[in-house]
Amino acid sequence: MHDVTSLLTAVDQVASRLRALPQSRLRQGAAAEGLALARELTARAQRAEFGAVRYELPDVGEFVVGDQVAVAGIDLAEALRAAPSEEEAARELDEALRLLASAAARI
Repeated sequence: MHDVTSLLTAVDQVASRLRALPQSRLRQGAAAEGLALARELTARAQRAEFGAVRYELPDVGEFVVGDQVAVAGIDLAEALRAAPSEEEAARELDEALRLLASAAARI
């Protein structure tokens, strides 16, 4: 089992920030940024778990994008926690943390 605490912490911070934003900020691009992040985290989780992307996370509205980031991040964390390769899990974890930090800076 790989330690994914840093990923879960970063996901929680970004998701909480999105949940707290006013509608005006969400409409000015934060929701789109959050959805793009959630979709990327979902794709990474699917590749880690199934070896391929099976579906794209749908756009279900600006008010749930924080929850989508949270769920996608937790899915990725669980997939990395169970990954057979320590090296691959560490690389994916680093990339996910960079994605989260970059998205957080733009939100």
